[in-house]
Amino acid sequence: MEHVPALDEDLKKTLGPATAKVLAEQLGLHTALDLLHHYPRRYAERGELTSLAELADQIDEHVTVVAQVADARILTFNGGRGKRLEVTITDGSGRLQLVFFGAGVHKPHKDLLPGTRAMFAGKVGMFNRKLQLSHPAYEPLGADASDRDAATAFANQLIPIYPACAKMESWKIAKCVDAVLPSAQDAVDPLPPALREGRGLVPLTEALLKIHRPGTKADIEDARQRLKWDEAFVLQVALARRRHADSQLPAVPRRPVPGGLLDSFDAKLPFTLTQGQQAVSKEIFDDLATEHPMHRLLQGEVGSGKTLVALRAMLAVVDSGGQAAMLAPTEVLAQQHHRSITEMMGELAEGGMLGGSDRGTKVVLLTGSMGMPARRQALLDLVTGEAGIVIGTHALIEDKVQFHDLGLVVVDEQHRFGVEQRDALRSKGKQPPHLLVMTATPIPRTVAMTVFGDLETSVLDQLPAGRSPIATHVVPSKDKPHFLARAWERVREEVEKGHQAYVVCPRIGDGEDDPKKKSAEDDGDKRPPLAVVEIAEQLTRGPLAGLGVEVLHGRMDPADKDDVMRRFAAGEVKVLVATTVIEVGVNVPNSTVMVIMDADRFGVSQLHQLRGRVGRGSAPGLCLLVSEMHEASPARARLAAVAATLDGFELSRIDLEQRREGDVLGQAQSGVRSSLRMLAVIEDEEVIAQAREEATRVVAEDPALEHLPGLRTALDALLDTEREQYLEKG
Repeated sequence: MEHVPALDEDLKKTLGPATAKVLAEQLGLHTALDLLHHYPRRYAERGELTSLAELADQIDEHVTVVAQVADARILTFNGGRGKRLEVTITDGSGRLQLVFFGAGVHKPHKDLLPGTRAMFAGKVGMFNRKLQLSHPAYEPLGADASDRDAATAFANQLIPIYPACAKMESWKIAKCVDAVLPSAQDAVDPLPPALREGRGLVPLTEALLKIHRPGTKADIEDARQRLKWDEAFVLQVALARRRHADSQLPAVPRRPVPGGLLDSFDAKLPFTLTQGQQAVSKEIFDDLATEHPMHRLLQGEVGSGKTLVALRAMLAVVDSGGQAAMLAPTEVLAQQHHRSITEMMGELAEGGMLGGSDRGTKVVLLTGSMGMPARRQALLDLVTGEAGIVIGTHALIEDKVQFHDLGLVVVDEQHRFGVEQRDALRSKGKQPPHLLVMTATPIPRTVAMTVFGDLETSVLDQLPAGRSPIATHVVPSKDKPHFLARAWERVREEVEKGHQAYVVCPRIGDGEDDPKKKSAEDDGDKRPPLAVVEIAEQLTRGPLAGLGVEVLHGRMDPADKDDVMRRFAAGEVKVLVATTVIEVGVNVPNSTVMVIMDADRFGVSQLHQLRGRVGRGSAPGLCLLVSEMHEASPARARLAAVAATLDGFELSRIDLEQRREGDVLGQAQSGVRSSLRMLAVIEDEEVIAQAREEATRVVAEDPALEHLPGLRTALDALLDTEREQYLEKG
């Protein structure tokens, strides 16, 4: 009897060491199960030829095409010493040239006779302005179909085209899949039978056979529906279990005290809260008053007043005798928060100090670069409870940091922290503290359910009164250089009116960042991204001479960074040339104009974040997106989308549609790759929402999944170490 590989068996045993090595190194496939979950990207029909017309968009990509040989001829060069075989193939939509050189011309010349249909795989190149594949691998189709019935069956067969790489063509992957396909019968089905039958989904074994070797297009559809459900459901069960476990933890209820710190703060606010801020604050206060830890995601448009909402929550906790810690991703942002919070609180932030309010508390800053005496004092204020609020970076997580009674952790710009960091801070409470996570990146509902699925969500989508509109324009610097000259004139005009400006560049340019690292859209000879140091120098000597231009970037000494930020906030520095270090939370209401150089090198959401730094006061904001990309390019389309709307949710949707989900779902690419292969977060909104409901119900009935061993097995596979990090960054 033929050997059926076990699902967890290393591919070396089944396929041999050489093939297994390529699959592991190039495609991250190690076991039979990994290979079964490496699904075809699309299917070619032998009776229908795949489109050569689409290849113009895929230069430098590895492609597989199905086409017919139109003609083949051998040419000689170098006085007859060199030979070149040129083969023209066609599929009705277009023609493509294949070239073979040297001793390698004889076999393809014999195999690829006019009329032969074959699969061809190679890297799309350009030669003499024509598309070509050089030395492609090929697999003739149809040679073994002898009689007419067999030929008809063969012609209608669907050929799976797999995501491939240069060292492993699609049809070789198909042969590898054939070797492990018998083991699909042992795949453990994670879906509870009642759910599967209720939703009319095919069993897992059948889905795996149909996705790899479909007889009809309906087979593919059945398999896809089923496999999407697996991914969505297992992920949602993992998140539902985390929510359930958190809801079992005890927490100290934290309620504001009438006439206490929060009331004193509210009384001195020079404006009234927006309806949105009031509604979200109520959700947070209701959560804080319960005996289980709050887990809430607060997402708000750029400048919607999230920091104010978080501060009121922190003050409520201080009122109840606890302490609150705010974790920020960078020192610039931590210092900025500390500055704006102490300014908003006034004498209420000087508890126990001369001239401070008797209702006040101390607000301390803790960062890695602080001097020893200041650091020692901050640590002392935390352990004694003298400081009710601490704002800091990763330095807050160190073992030395002890709290008197930590009641609330606020994490700003959540996606930049791993769960270990979040949990390390939470473990400093005597009982688990409440958790509020903030992000200024608007997240479509399905992504929130997938990435932050263990958190309840609050949304602030109303801007505070007095916020000014921001006009955004694309500046095509290559086609219309005079537009760029006008941009610098606009900066000058704003500064002359008493305002300030930001100029943002993708790179620092201090010699340590390597211009050879290219962005995804770069083609071979594109110049390196523009750099802060170089642009600042050009502006100081040229269009902005005499205006007081300074630089800010992440590799500056922290004290210098703080000094520049302080002087910019005070209005002494007129033009700040910076990297994206200013992307989040930097609040200088007097800044009215931002010029983003090489804007095409930033993502849609990032551009929206950056733009949110201007128009924060009463004067209107202006954002200029400078790009050398030509008008018809996808990059320019992205910039036009940003210029067309200020709605962050709309932009995040565009962003997600234009990029692979992996980018949006976070940095832990390995985890994303491993778990979301079939599910498309935006298209499959309904599946995700339904899977979340089912998962919540299943976990409520059986939190340990004792009666669902198949689901437990699938969860263990999902939650190996790498994926745990991906899943729990929420």
